[in-house]
Amino acid sequence: MNYVPLLIVWGLLAASTMVLIVWRLFVASGEDDALHLADGEQAMLRQQTVVAEKLELIDKWGKALTAMTVLLGLTIAGIYLYHLWVTTSTIIPE
Repeated sequence: MNYVPLLIVWGLLAASTMVLIVWRLFVASGEDDALHLADGEQAMLRQQTVVAEKLELIDKWGKALTAMTVLLGLTIAGIYLYHLWVTTSTIIPE
């Protein structure tokens, strides 16, 4: 059985997950940890809201991609182990 196409798809999912991790780190670097509530700080409040919404969206997609990557990896490993078990346990009559 040829596992290369499955491994390519898994690799693309893993790479996409890594890109999201880097993107989240980049977006989070612009996050301000101080809470701005004063009337004169409306611009900072809007910026905090925008960054928080971006991080929430990235986290949603990151969780979904991570779950898909893990599930596909476990499925490929299961298929490989099953295939290995079947091929090694088959008795060839002489």
